[in-house]
Amino acid sequence: MLAAMSDQQIIDVNGPDELRAILGEPMRRAVEKERTALHPLDRQWLAASPFCLIATSAADGTCDVSPKGDPAGQLIHVVDDATIAIPERPGNGRADGYHNVLSNPHVGIISLIPGRNETLRINGRARVVRDAPYFDQMIVRDHRPVVALHVEIEQIFLHCAKSFMRSKLWDAESWNPDAVPPNAQLVKETQVVAETLEELSAYYGPTYVERLYRAVPVTDTPPRS
Repeated sequence: MLAAMSDQQIIDVNGPDELRAILGEPMRRAVEKERTALHPLDRQWLAASPFCLIATSAADGTCDVSPKGDPAGQLIHVVDDATIAIPERPGNGRADGYHNVLSNPHVGIISLIPGRNETLRINGRARVVRDAPYFDQMIVRDHRPVVALHVEIEQIFLHCAKSFMRSKLWDAESWNPDAVPPNAQLVKETQVVAETLEELSAYYGPTYVERLYRAVPVTDTPPRS
């Protein structure tokens, strides 16, 4: 069994000057790549992206990162050169990120294209909107968004590929999805649930896909057989 690490073994970085001394000065190109509006190639990127991560922080500093996914071309809607919108689909009802935005509008977004090692990063100020003229343009499988995150862009730039290259994220030969148990077993062993493993397996089975865009009651639980 590993011994607990003491605070005396952990050496903190104390201040931005020390951090800069360790990391060195940033490349000029890295500093100057920031923009405040969408380039036509940014629009092209967003149209090809089916997945993004949204980072938020509440007024008290608690943080959340939420994944969002939709078919490419229907995930991030471009309102104009300085504004985007991301639809919310039916989920588990927690809405941690949206609660954060209601008290602190600052958000960070990483947009991914499968197979590409670079990412597009967008930082800005967001609002949670319950309806807007563009909602009809974000319909998927005949369902409009539940709400949307309306983001005014403050900073946008492409991020380098090194983290994806180091992780071999898109290299199928490096994948090992069976390194941890199936989701139903994870839920059964890490949460207090009344359902049996078999019932959870059925809930997260083929019909789970059918419910991706269908609204379900907040109290929805895996049905008993």
